[in-house]
Amino acid sequence: MRLLHTMLRVGNLQRSIEFYTKVLGMRLLRSSENTEYKYSLAFVGYSDESQGAVIELTYNWGVESYEMGTAFGHIALGVDNVAATCEQIRKAGGNITREAGPVKGGSTIIAFVEDPDGYKIELIENKQASQALGH
Repeated sequence: MRLLHTMLRVGNLQRSIEFYTKVLGMRLLRSSENTEYKYSLAFVGYSDESQGAVIELTYNWGVESYEMGTAFGHIALGVDNVAATCEQIRKAGGNITREAGPVKGGSTIIAFVEDPDGYKIELIENKQASQALGH
């Protein structure tokens, strides 16, 4: 088995595609529409789906927003330099909700970004991310 994708419901598909591609630097891998069931899908990621997990953005036609709930936490991305990445994201119009710094009770450098629908994305410095995974 392998992890294929994480699905996020979004209120505006084009706005979300622009955030994930222009602000976070992912590529739009594929998209489709289902007119019978009134939804559109877009898959975004840093590499082809055969190489790693991606994000499926699902737009249910006519639904502008969703309740976040308390179960979902965040998506995590490994980056080479968290502070520099935050600055790039800020310049591209992204919303930094926690500036780069050590995680509470530890030394791993992290930050948090929020997408247009309010989903949290954690940035973890690559060197520390691989140490945390035991590499």
